[in-house]
Amino acid sequence: MSDITLRFPDGAERQYPKNITGVQLAEGISKSLAKKAVALVRDGRLVDLADPIDADSAIRIVTRGDPEALELIRHDAAHVMAEAVQALWPGTQVTIGPVIENGFYYDFAKSEPFQPDDMAKIEKKMGEIIQRNEPFTKEFWSREKAKDFFRSKGETFKIELVDAIPAGEDLKIYKQGEWLDLCRGPHMTSTGQIGKAFKLMKFAGAYWRGDSNNPQLQRIYGTAFASEDDLKAYLSQLEEAEKRDHRKLGREMDLFHFQEEAPGSVFWHPKGWTLFQNLIAYMRRAQQKAGYVEVNSPDMMERTFWEQSGHWQNYGENMFTTVLPDERVFCCKPMNCPGHVQIFKHGLKSYRDLPLKIAEFGKVHRYEPSGALHGLLRVRHFTQDDAHVFIAENQIKDECLKINDLMLSIYKDFGFEDIFIKLSTRPEKRVGADELWDKAEAALEEVLDEVKRRSNGQIKTAINPGEGAFYGPKLEYVLRDAIGREWQCGTTQVDFNLAGRLGAFYIDEHSNKVTPVMIHRAMFGSLERFLGILIENHAGHFPLWLSPVQAVVATIVSDADGYAGDVVAALDAAGLRSEIDLRNEKINYKVREHSLAKVPVMLVVGKREAEERKVSVRRLGSQAQTVMGLDEAIAMLKAEASPPDLRLG
Repeated sequence: MSDITLRFPDGAERQYPKNITGVQLAEGISKSLAKKAVALVRDGRLVDLADPIDADSAIRIVTRGDPEALELIRHDAAHVMAEAVQALWPGTQVTIGPVIENGFYYDFAKSEPFQPDDMAKIEKKMGEIIQRNEPFTKEFWSREKAKDFFRSKGETFKIELVDAIPAGEDLKIYKQGEWLDLCRGPHMTSTGQIGKAFKLMKFAGAYWRGDSNNPQLQRIYGTAFASEDDLKAYLSQLEEAEKRDHRKLGREMDLFHFQEEAPGSVFWHPKGWTLFQNLIAYMRRAQQKAGYVEVNSPDMMERTFWEQSGHWQNYGENMFTTVLPDERVFCCKPMNCPGHVQIFKHGLKSYRDLPLKIAEFGKVHRYEPSGALHGLLRVRHFTQDDAHVFIAENQIKDECLKINDLMLSIYKDFGFEDIFIKLSTRPEKRVGADELWDKAEAALEEVLDEVKRRSNGQIKTAINPGEGAFYGPKLEYVLRDAIGREWQCGTTQVDFNLAGRLGAFYIDEHSNKVTPVMIHRAMFGSLERFLGILIENHAGHFPLWLSPVQAVVATIVSDADGYAGDVVAALDAAGLRSEIDLRNEKINYKVREHSLAKVPVMLVVGKREAEERKVSVRRLGSQAQTVMGLDEAIAMLKAEASPPDLRLG
């Protein structure tokens, strides 16, 4: 048998017998490595440790502590959960059980619904299976053998899955002791490697293959980690996230609400709308300084226009439409870009007009499935801080870097400095020639490299294959919040296609008509979503400049009512947003109520404060009080309430 060459992560190359397995490879290196090894990365792909290596390869042995092992731990835990359920309730059918972000789930067809106390039973049985340390083994079955087996077990859903596997693709069966399942793999070497750091999270309903016309199944969500400390940290994060839930805080702070008659659309209350307008005012100042002009485009345009842009063919299922009495079909805009091209086309443009930066706080409408809607974070009707920069091809890098610098400064002003940038490349469903996509992707790769260099490696970057927009690749800006969660917000997209499809051009220095390149740019992204993120990041405790109500003036006795009115008038004159509370309630009651509403400052006044023209200042979250003169207090609050982009020094 001929030898093969294996290249290790350190670059070393060694000869081994053909068809050596990862298990044998690890054992040959050291006993301790063999004990820790759980899988193998071969030519960039994660495979079973027991797989034979039949050709020259770049390899890396994966141990349980490596990042790649986490997905395997969760995958294996899902299989163990499925075995546990079938052991406890014989006759239950197992359907699909993938790994998802932060965990896994499995869908079951069970005659009776799961009960709340079943979760503890399943976890106990899972622990027993893990303790048995059954080996994971892989077998290749024929389709008929698999279908006969699952038919004998009454597993009708599995038979359908077997039929869905493309001809020529291996049909893999993974066993853990006596129990088995149809699975692509890979798996670790035994159930014992899952460990004890797992927890089942909740029961839910689900339809077979996500189609409401199909049978309803019962889903169990779970999570698993490499260590119990990691699991504990995750559960603590979930607990903290629940306290910060923007929907809960939105009610307590009286910011907004949703209702069934307008799913996925926000009913903004006065305080919430003030917050919303604060974001727009901030962004408007930032864009004006950066040379953008603000426009407004129609919310609804004829279908033929969207066919010309390519949206109807590539995004039509997400668009809201209406048919007029004259049978013309109109679409609510899902994006602002085609309207901005029309504004660019109005009047002849030359190369001297470039870059032309057009911005809009545009309301867009996108059909999101009802099950995907989630407060402000996933809506059907939202406002984008959208802009399109029309440029010549040789201006791409410079303009993208300017956008990057502007984005990073804006995120810093809102308290986000831990930023991650992903380059999302061409999707399968797209418009335009491959050579144009090559140009766009190469330009953004160059921008990404420069951003990383400028930050001395502090900004992390990655490639996100196949996740670009249908008209161009994009940079996605991901923010990490106060409790470690990641949120994708801003985007920069380079587009060689849309302007040409809609007939836009400029006159170059040689008097030729040239199609401009478009950069699609959003920095908050969706204002609604960014506000939801802000609420959760700050747990409702907004910095003073952003808070919808910056101060409440509350009286201790009715004798101070007149002075309280003077204080509110002085606050208003200083440009501070304030309210007055003259109710005949005890001051401690007032403090508790306004603290729940997350008002950052209370100015308490009684008879003595009225006589001396002073106020007692109480900060949200603090028991301390500071008595000071009214003019001094207003000067302090006015300085603190200045937006970060308007502060001196």
